[in-house]
Amino acid sequence: MLFKRLFIGLLLLASFGVKASMILLPMDESTQQNHLKAYGITYWALDRSYKANWLLNYRGGSFLLPDADEIRRECQIRGVSFEVISDTEANGILDEISSPSQNMESVVLEKAPKIAVYTPKGKQPWDDAVTLVLTFAEIPFTPIYDEEVLGDALLLYDWLHLHHEDFTGQYGKFFGMYRNAPWYIEQKKEAESLAAKLGFEKVSDEKLAVAAKIRNFVIGGGFMFAMCSATDSFDIALSAEGVDICETMFDGDASDANYQSKIDYNNSFAFKDFILERNPMVYEFSDIDTTNKRAVLPDNDYFTLMEYSAKWDPIPSMLCQNHTMLVKGFMGQTTAFYSDKVKSSVLVMGENKQTGEARYIHGTKGKGMFTYYGGHDPEDYQHRVGDAPTVLDLHPTSPGYRLILNNVLFPAARKKKLKT
Repeated sequence: MLFKRLFIGLLLLASFGVKASMILLPMDESTQQNHLKAYGITYWALDRSYKANWLLNYRGGSFLLPDADEIRRECQIRGVSFEVISDTEANGILDEISSPSQNMESVVLEKAPKIAVYTPKGKQPWDDAVTLVLTFAEIPFTPIYDEEVLGDALLLYDWLHLHHEDFTGQYGKFFGMYRNAPWYIEQKKEAESLAAKLGFEKVSDEKLAVAAKIRNFVIGGGFMFAMCSATDSFDIALSAEGVDICETMFDGDASDANYQSKIDYNNSFAFKDFILERNPMVYEFSDIDTTNKRAVLPDNDYFTLMEYSAKWDPIPSMLCQNHTMLVKGFMGQTTAFYSDKVKSSVLVMGENKQTGEARYIHGTKGKGMFTYYGGHDPEDYQHRVGDAPTVLDLHPTSPGYRLILNNVLFPAARKKKLKT
């Protein structure tokens, strides 16, 4: 009788062992049919208190989730490829990843980060690549703007994206081409009205105050991601604190004499030794950006992602996870950064060595971190004012958009791992 009970018990344990399983979201090129929505599934699971493992360099940076009917169902609804694997298979994958001979690592994702997107009220999702892909991936975010930032609302969030923006108070340097366009006139009027409402005489002063709040958010431990003109204009604004770099048509009075000599590069996050563009008719902020001097044909415009040790450098490894190391280039008001303008303390994670361009960079500031990504829309090579929105249903496996979503999930990683 004792032997019979023991035998039945062993059968039950074996049965449970067979049934125990995990869900793998493969992120390689040939298997995953919707890379972008796979990030959304992972965020969705974290938001429901499931834990996840980000398998760095394993099949394109796959995700390992607990097996649950609601996760399977959500994958099916969103069109995300998934594989149900046994606990034994999952442990085998983790054992392979942990081997010192493999450039792989498993990072635990613990909690869905609270996301804020700095964007003017009334903007449509397709006006900015990040809001576009967050909406497509069904990752929730809160739009905030100057009033909320100056009111210390950033304390509520883990991750902040800076919309295609001008923090210098020069209205995007659109004056030369669009000063008579109704939309430009209206945006300038709205910006001046908001600055006055918030107690500032000039838009440039108000934008500097916003930039300072964002700087403090990062120093205090926040994660900041910026694209296009928000990258260099943010750094320029901080470096020009206390210096009037705006010409009369922007703020009603002349700029400071010899203002270039008063720029303090110590105040910027990522860039050094840049020369500001004084001409208000030129659609450019400084010589950080490569746009006006590029000699690259669209068909040949690519940048390469760097490869890092997943076990020793998990942070850049997370930010560079992709199913290809070669990413199609794309333009913007700020397309890319001249490598010699990037501070030595900042990591260049994506570059075009032939043109001397840094495209994708990352650094730390205080207790926090920032990532700058040049260009406007990874699937719209030369986005222009008034162009139709990108339809991401046509680009569900976009490598360029994956880089954005790497940054979105990055703050979910176990903090102990981020400190290694």
